[in-house]
Amino acid sequence: MINTIPPALIFIIGALLVPFFKGKVKSAYLLLLPVISFINLISIPIGNHWVVSFLGYDLVFGKVDRLSLLFGYIFHLISFIALLYALHVKDDLQHVAGLVYAGSALGVVFAGDLFSFFVFWEMLTISSIFLIWARRTRASLGAGFRYLLVHVCGGLCLLAGIVLYVNQTGSIEFGYIGLNGPATYFIFFAFGLNCAWPILHPWLTDAYPEATITGTIFMSAFTTKCAVYALARAFPGTEALIWIGAIMTGFPIFYAVIENDLRRVLAYSLINQVGFMVCGIGIGTALAINGAVAHVFNDVLFKALLFMSMGAIMYRTGKINGTALGGLYRTMPLTCIFCMVGAASISAFPLFSGFVSKSMVMDAAAKGHMKIIWFILLFASAGVFHHAGIKIPFFAFFGHDSGMRPKEAPLNMLIAMGITAFLCIFIGSFPGPLYSLLPYPVDYVPYTMPHVVGQTQLLFFSALAFSLLLLSGIYPGEQRCVNLDSDWFYRMAGKRFMWFCDKPLVAFGNFIDRNVLRMARASKSSFGGAAHFEDGFDKFYHVGLTSTPTVIYNWVKRLRTEIGYLPINLIYVFICFVVLLFIMLLLGR
Repeated sequence: MINTIPPALIFIIGALLVPFFKGKVKSAYLLLLPVISFINLISIPIGNHWVVSFLGYDLVFGKVDRLSLLFGYIFHLISFIALLYALHVKDDLQHVAGLVYAGSALGVVFAGDLFSFFVFWEMLTISSIFLIWARRTRASLGAGFRYLLVHVCGGLCLLAGIVLYVNQTGSIEFGYIGLNGPATYFIFFAFGLNCAWPILHPWLTDAYPEATITGTIFMSAFTTKCAVYALARAFPGTEALIWIGAIMTGFPIFYAVIENDLRRVLAYSLINQVGFMVCGIGIGTALAINGAVAHVFNDVLFKALLFMSMGAIMYRTGKINGTALGGLYRTMPLTCIFCMVGAASISAFPLFSGFVSKSMVMDAAAKGHMKIIWFILLFASAGVFHHAGIKIPFFAFFGHDSGMRPKEAPLNMLIAMGITAFLCIFIGSFPGPLYSLLPYPVDYVPYTMPHVVGQTQLLFFSALAFSLLLLSGIYPGEQRCVNLDSDWFYRMAGKRFMWFCDKPLVAFGNFIDRNVLRMARASKSSFGGAAHFEDGFDKFYHVGLTSTPTVIYNWVKRLRTEIGYLPINLIYVFICFVVLLFIMLLLGR
């Protein structure tokens, strides 16, 4: 029997050696890492492996079952494709961050205990930030900071939940948790934040479009999918997820229709697709869980294909807005074809991969007599075809002629897109191999007359509606603008907090300084030998009550100046509240 090691270890240790290789040797090394790790993975039998005792608990670095294996397979596959796509990149930072990111994702899905799960979960955040900052622009710097602060907040919630949960149960095993107390709600919220639930989602649409061209491919595959895995492992059948997922499928459509940045359109589309997965996990039946997990597998591929095609355009033209593109099919025909395969797959067109997984979730909703949920999912299916299936290829490759005649994408990009496109068509035409990997036995038949006819009608009428709206001039035109999202509320809260620090809080501190501290100084001489103590106390008191508001205000103002109004100003409010509360408690003592 082959001696195996944790798959995450191969990627993470391998990443550290990347800077020591040059040229073609580096390219071969990058592609060899996921291949070696995959061979290692298929040699691991079902069960718990690499169990380490730590502080009286058993850390399990290899919980291998059908659920974790499927995620492990697709993460290895997309890692190989993404590295192939990125071979032309000469930036070691991106390669190292991408490999650590992939290794952290594998660590998450194979973690059998909450402690190691948390460590890898946080490594996901740290490594992915560098894929944003590696673009080295002012916008990516700001997006990276916002991404970091949001996920730090989620990580703290997860840590708090784990500590409370372990204290209550005495076990750190990562399995079914369910909603049954404050600890589980903390964990549930942390998973939801990484899943980009409604209201919590702006971090995704803010950060992904600002990442590097190749970094976005990695990011589209790991963070949200790890959160979906965590929900499937810990909260299957949780009714709240049904409605959360349904809302996720619907609301991004409206934003995607009016968005000009095509990578941001795909970011909204990603939330839409994750909604199908979350909804399936919430339904909780074998068919629904199978559909959700199968859709994870397919979504990783077709969403990466769409991001790769947009990345190829961005690489050749330096532009990504719909208003600046058009007519590129003339000189980038292969990229255009691959983009259309991804568009057909995400739209669940028959014979493409999305059709054989998305319909499983919808059928599970129908069999559960969830009429409203089914109609929302149906509307979302039409909507995603509208913005990702039609809008993306139309405005990028057709539409008006931008006059640009760029070269076709580099060979390594074309090969990566070609492999992914082939898999999208193969899985859609022959879903049997994918179904054999799912957690539960599958007796679902996607290609029945009602399924095929119904989905085809839906897609053709959606295309007709798009055409009629476009010809009539009713369809909203592509405009150079900034669209408001739910983070507007966070930004407004931040502005009000700035005003509070600048006006009432500082005024209160000045009042204390004038009317209390000066009196204390005047009477200090009456304390004789205690004067030295009073002098120190006076300085501490002065700093605590009068300088702190100004320091906090200047700190937030500097952040605002450096990286813009952050869509997570509530975190600032929380941090400043904790600081002030701590000072008040010290003074009270």
